[in-house]
Amino acid sequence: MKACVLVLGLGLALVLTVCAARSPYQAVLQHSRIRGRLQGPNVCAMQQIKGTDKKYFTNCKQWYHRKICGKPTVITYECCPGYEKIPGEKGCPAALPLVNIYNTLGVVGASTTQMYTDRAKLREEIEGPGSFTFFAPSNEAWAALPTEILDALVSNVNIELLNALHYHMVNRRLTSEELRHGSSFASMYQDFHVHIHHYSNGIVTVNCARLIKPDQHATNGIVHVVDRVITAVSNNVHTLIDVDEDLETLRTAIAATGLTAMLEEEGQYTIFAPTDEAFEKIPQETLNRILGDPVALKDLLNYHILKHMHCAESIVSGTPMETLQGTVLEVGCDGDQMTLNGKAIITKKDQLGTNGVIHYINELLIPDSAKTLLELAEGSAVATATKLFVEAGLSPHLTGSEPLTMLAPLNDAFKGSVTMTPGIKKLMTNHIVKEQLSSKALYHGQELETLGGLKLRVFVYRNSLCIENACIAAHDKTGRYASMFTVDKVLTAGITELLNQQGALTFFAPTNDAFNALPRPELNKLLQQRSCLFIRTLSYVTSDL
Repeated sequence: MKACVLVLGLGLALVLTVCAARSPYQAVLQHSRIRGRLQGPNVCAMQQIKGTDKKYFTNCKQWYHRKICGKPTVITYECCPGYEKIPGEKGCPAALPLVNIYNTLGVVGASTTQMYTDRAKLREEIEGPGSFTFFAPSNEAWAALPTEILDALVSNVNIELLNALHYHMVNRRLTSEELRHGSSFASMYQDFHVHIHHYSNGIVTVNCARLIKPDQHATNGIVHVVDRVITAVSNNVHTLIDVDEDLETLRTAIAATGLTAMLEEEGQYTIFAPTDEAFEKIPQETLNRILGDPVALKDLLNYHILKHMHCAESIVSGTPMETLQGTVLEVGCDGDQMTLNGKAIITKKDQLGTNGVIHYINELLIPDSAKTLLELAEGSAVATATKLFVEAGLSPHLTGSEPLTMLAPLNDAFKGSVTMTPGIKKLMTNHIVKEQLSSKALYHGQELETLGGLKLRVFVYRNSLCIENACIAAHDKTGRYASMFTVDKVLTAGITELLNQQGALTFFAPTNDAFNALPRPELNKLLQQRSCLFIRTLSYVTSDL
């Protein structure tokens, strides 16, 4: 009974604290407090990725999954922000002494930043009066800088270093609650802005650097420890693309589709920028077709752009995200690698502009809406049907601009190997309907005409949607001009083909008297709908009995 009360109490506490949280970061912080409270006062539970130093305040989902970016985590316990241990006492009962920003840097694990403030003669400023926000790189962040960049910063009579440190500062106190998603603040370096993103999973970034120890209060401001050294941002995303030698094809495509103006305007875009190498991997015929088709090209480019800005550090698990093209990409991560649709194709991350962020990719993403019918089939689980369509000489229909719908049987629908014959060619021709359809618009009794001239009927059941004997087994794929329905069976094109198939059948064959017993109008109607389809209906009971 006590255990039940304890569980109920914990659950109620979680609900109340999450409801009381003032921001996503505060919500995960409070959840971490609850998970750590058995260790003593002011203890936070953290999830640390095994084999790394990366730690995260935890939310409910992460707590139970024990994974971040697909990698296992271990639970560690440490003092919540603003508290410290006292020897011999449980938890973290003491508040950190409130000192100036310079001294706070030494207390919170940013001693390298503290050292550089001395070298840049910034110490006096951050020890004196004022109210500052300092996004202080951790010691590990400085160590990760390439040697040539660090050397450039600390040379030149320390002016570059002072400028770099001033860019990490805002001339007012900003708590994590005030660091709202999409906001920006003028830094103390020539008023260049720093760009804030506060994600729903509780992660907060400044110029795509993650705040790893937020809200370290000081007498003259506040310190947020970040996981990298940030640099000033002055160009929009279009300018970044325009000056990069590796993005020549992308640059040409953007100009051809009129997207330049959009990428120069204010916004919060995420662009997965295919390099020239990515375009070169596409068959030349396919690439030329898309580059020469403004509609397909614009769809392709919009498929590489998300509606909202996502820095790499904001991603802790696979999440579907809507593109400007209207469909979704699954943006995820695998350890330190960012992934798209489960593939680690991102080669360079977090190239930040004033209106968004660019991640470079080495593989072109082609949406269904830019594909031919043959390309739709080649990317699906219908390899046998695709091979037969090609062997039947139907490639011109599958690669052209006709409005068609392919009924593509799953591989399992074919029993054994299938050799091309005149009968199979006719069969495959009758798997292509002479109009572009959406399964959502089909209705019971509807007739569809195939390239072979056959009339197929639509049957709508409670839990399935079928065209003759074949039911739709997957979502539609809608291409540039044509659509593909994946079906679970091969359409039976007539009684002759049925009886020629291998296997044991039971046939209930109506006699002449049975047909003659039908009223003449009803019999005529059936005959008008093609006798082969009538007989096919009877053949539904021809499985082994």
